[in-house]
Amino acid sequence: MSAIIMFGSFGLLLLMSVPIGIALALSSIATLLYAQDMPLEFLAQGLITSVDSFPIMAVPFFILAGEIMGKGGLSKRLIKVAESIVGNISGGFAMTTIITCFFFAAISGSGPATVAAIGGIMIPAMVQMGYSKQFAAGIVAAAGTLGVIVPPSIPMIVYGVASGTSVGDLFIAGVLPGILIAVLMLVYVYFYARKKGFSGTGEAFSFKRLIRAVWDAKWALIVPVIILGGIYGGFFTPTEAAVVAVVYGLIAGVLLYKELRFKDLYDICRNAALMTATIMLIIGAATAFGKIMIIEQMPAKIAGGMLSISDNPIILITLIVILLLFVGMVMDTTAAIIIFTPLLLPVGVELGFDPVHYGIIIILTLVIGFITPPIGVNLFVASEISGLSIMKISKAIVPYIAIMLLALILIILIPEIALLLLGG
Repeated sequence: MSAIIMFGSFGLLLLMSVPIGIALALSSIATLLYAQDMPLEFLAQGLITSVDSFPIMAVPFFILAGEIMGKGGLSKRLIKVAESIVGNISGGFAMTTIITCFFFAAISGSGPATVAAIGGIMIPAMVQMGYSKQFAAGIVAAAGTLGVIVPPSIPMIVYGVASGTSVGDLFIAGVLPGILIAVLMLVYVYFYARKKGFSGTGEAFSFKRLIRAVWDAKWALIVPVIILGGIYGGFFTPTEAAVVAVVYGLIAGVLLYKELRFKDLYDICRNAALMTATIMLIIGAATAFGKIMIIEQMPAKIAGGMLSISDNPIILITLIVILLLFVGMVMDTTAAIIIFTPLLLPVGVELGFDPVHYGIIIILTLVIGFITPPIGVNLFVASEISGLSIMKISKAIVPYIAIMLLALILIILIPEIALLLLGG
């Protein structure tokens, strides 16, 4: 009965368009009032203790770092590097967008931030090159998902905290899946562009131009080396790496590229603070929600119920993927990770999945929700930039959903894609 009240009230509140953080808190209160085996203070304690965490501190700093680097001229220079590599190929400008999103993903850790930073430049540029605005907005929204898959990744930090898994290991495990998805997108765009007759920039590939672009973007390209190299080299933790990224972004934007002005810092900090506040409220409410589920022994019951359906790992992981695909369509990814990790991790362990590999599967499945209505945040950002409706962009996004599902199947069937760099 507690589960019915908890999930029933939560679903009802979502249908009433109540913000997800508030919906989680109110459904938790309803469950506490019904169960009467825990005081209401439990919710307040959960809201505070869940965000009073050293690893979680990485979230606001990576958000701030992404905002600073997006405004500080780093994204423009990354575009020049990508353009010098593939610009003259059929669909070269669209391929440039994907490669740039991959580069920027290794800086921001956020899907919407990647769409905002790259889309504001590349959507108008692609339209000017003859691409339809619908196609341009769709490819930016889709490639923006790399911001969550390529490390550093905010959802990976959240999963690491929720599951007790090493965030550093998750970051390493995200590298090859990110490359796989980017390559599949590039292949699709190339053949689509050839079919539609989209030519490149007309400027032949030149090592001299590439070297010039790389040299101009050196302060941007070195960011992933500093962040990931520092983590894997044992010089600092992911949280400390996020702080280093903020400091480096300020130095690069103000002193090296000289495009970040002090008057820009107010808007940067305001945007980062609003995004951080939203995420932290969701994390706090979702953690309390999850703890109540654990106390009511819901994870054990759900795991037992799923395992009773079949002992075939393929069938069970298919059911889990279908569930998470639906959840990703209607729920914020951060909240979904915190709520469903305690529920589904025992099932994954019982099936023999490595927790890191399983985490990549969960995150990638939920990330598909970034580009599916009605909650697809990347779609909303791309819509705001392009001026197109969500439905028009959704039509252009269908091939990329198929690509991500293909990548997901490959990662499930071939664990080495996630675990190879870990030596697994």
